[in-house]
Amino acid sequence: MKVTTIGLDLAKHVFQVHAVNAEGTIVLRKALRRGQMLPFFAKLPRCLIGIEACGTSHHWARELMRLGHDVRLMPPAYVKPYVKRGKTDASDAEAICEAVTRPSMRFVAVKSAEQQAALSLHRTRDLLIRQRTQLVNMIRGMLAEFGIVLADGVERALGLARQIHAQEAMPDVPATAQEVLSLLCGQVLDTHARAQAIDRSLLAVHRTNEVARRLASIPGIGPVGATALAASVADPRQFRSGREFAAWLGLTPLQNSSGGKERLGRISKMGDRYLRKLLVVGATALVRHARHKPDRADPRLLALLARKPVRVASVAMANKMARVVGAILARGETYQPRHVPAPAG
Repeated sequence: MKVTTIGLDLAKHVFQVHAVNAEGTIVLRKALRRGQMLPFFAKLPRCLIGIEACGTSHHWARELMRLGHDVRLMPPAYVKPYVKRGKTDASDAEAICEAVTRPSMRFVAVKSAEQQAALSLHRTRDLLIRQRTQLVNMIRGMLAEFGIVLADGVERALGLARQIHAQEAMPDVPATAQEVLSLLCGQVLDTHARAQAIDRSLLAVHRTNEVARRLASIPGIGPVGATALAASVADPRQFRSGREFAAWLGLTPLQNSSGGKERLGRISKMGDRYLRKLLVVGATALVRHARHKPDRADPRLLALLARKPVRVASVAMANKMARVVGAILARGETYQPRHVPAPAG
């Protein structure tokens, strides 16, 4: 019997296959070792393969697409309702096979190897920045225990770390604490240098990426945010509007509406947390600039600040930036400061 649809549950070593024919009858349930994957699918005729989106799903999707199959990735949260009972690899594969055939299912675009490589730079940079913050806080806390308070700002802490590491200055603390401070200062400087090296790599990627250069024309988005957005959005056509793109990033309000009454809550915070953070940080910079230099700020942002608290205004600006990003990605244009949207309908 001809296989038309397959649900594939990925793992490190053992993969579960659930296959059905055109009538929905189960044809095959099989566990495959990693080395058996490609030979097995190479023997099958072209069919629809559903996979839950995860860390390795894009690699396997590209490999199966090279074999001629139609591969579709789905968010795990959208597959979960189709699991009948219990948690096994077989039941997960069956749920994936059922979910991939639903007409209303939302799919995840398959990323290229180059996009994943660019995103690995961002993940590593984010990790290094967090480690640098932890080390700086450790140094601040240790000095505070001896009555020494550092000035605010990462650069002030890094300046003191350079002096201690070069033995140009040493706080008046016991010898054991001085040894620990020297160790921490060397580590924070090394982490900072590695983060700067990744920033240079991201700048090089930004210069060679036409999409990233167009996104960087948006106020509040720099090379880091532009390259992250360009690498994360594999297919802009999956979004019907800029608002749908903003909702994909979790920047739209949660709805709790019933009985004809609309109730909007906080933002949903769904989707990519890293991209959402970059947009909110960029919007916060715009808000800070508007408050310090109102004569050079966007009048619409000033009007928003007059009505709403600063943090609410920052998130609202991040939502607007996400909509502009979605429009630019879909239309292949650059940012137009005086653009007036066309009326709906």
